[in-house]
Amino acid sequence: MADEQHPNSGALQRALSRPVRAMSRILNNSAPLTDKSPSAPERSAIVDCALYIDGIRQPGERNYTEALHAARRHRGFVWIGLKEPQAAEMAAIAETFQLHELAVEDAVLSRQRPKVEQYGEMIFLTMRTARYVEHDELTDTSEVVETGDVLMFIGEHFIITVRHGDASRLAPVRSGLERRQEVLARGPWAVAYAVADSVVDTLVDVAQNIEEDVAAVEDQVFSPQGNRGRRSADRIQRIYQLKRELMEFKRAVLPLQRPMNGLVTSNLADMPDEIRRYFRDVADNLARAVEQTLYLDDVINSVLAARLAQVSVDQNNDMRKIAAWAAIAAVVTSIAGIYGMNFDYMPETHWVFGYPGVMALMLAGSGALFWGFRRSGWL
Repeated sequence: MADEQHPNSGALQRALSRPVRAMSRILNNSAPLTDKSPSAPERSAIVDCALYIDGIRQPGERNYTEALHAARRHRGFVWIGLKEPQAAEMAAIAETFQLHELAVEDAVLSRQRPKVEQYGEMIFLTMRTARYVEHDELTDTSEVVETGDVLMFIGEHFIITVRHGDASRLAPVRSGLERRQEVLARGPWAVAYAVADSVVDTLVDVAQNIEEDVAAVEDQVFSPQGNRGRRSADRIQRIYQLKRELMEFKRAVLPLQRPMNGLVTSNLADMPDEIRRYFRDVADNLARAVEQTLYLDDVINSVLAARLAQVSVDQNNDMRKIAAWAAIAAVVTSIAGIYGMNFDYMPETHWVFGYPGVMALMLAGSGALFWGFRRSGWL
């Protein structure tokens, strides 16, 4: 019946069954493999592979091919967790689960833009992850945010999670979800919800921690005690560093809105209605993180503009002080220059009180200018 309804299904299956072509392109561009050498086997990217039936993890260890066959027989699903897979291992998994070659290529290469795409009956979801890096004091080289990727292949009887980086660990998600049998019994989409919820909750926590850093920088900029003893360039560099870290965090948060809203509002994915309501809660938390991120971006821009204005004011004050002292020195210099010309007809040079009178004139003139500049605020 399926072939009669979809005459192009055969071609579609052939396209979906050829992920090796993408892997061959990656392997050709990478360093040559050393299959012929008797070296030690490479590290497997599979962190965990489990079979779930009616929300219960089945005991025993099995490879993903056996687990997939068992899931189809017992109407369960397989959850495979991968950590930074290599092209060859990902190609074997893709051939077993009939993954599309374009999605497989994205799974091997990290730094993907958040998106959700449908390939036949499979959904491919990518998310950027972020983790707050603890630090004692914000400096001009402090790393505030560490980012990574989480990608998911969601099918009828399987879900494959691929993680790049350590920004979001999935082991606590698996252990927590296994204690919620009623949620896990809803199939692979329950796992997708739990992973997305964990990623978004981490983004919310990162936004709150960055807000504390922004508040600390704001206090340093507007507090005279915080500015004392520090160079202006150092303070501005710290603000720029925090701005760069915030921009990296924005690239993880803002683009995630569109795919998350698509899962909630569209019919792109055939997920249970209850899980769709769970995703709506995730989308709400993401919206809160987006609003907080945009607010922090505005604040850090305002703090940077205020600091630059302070630098400009400080420079103007310095220039006024330099000009005032130059005017005071000019009085002394001009008087000394006049009497240093040694003309013959200068009666003051033969006067017994000439030298004390000139010194008194210099002091009086300098004192008058000093008092005037001090009163006007230039000194």
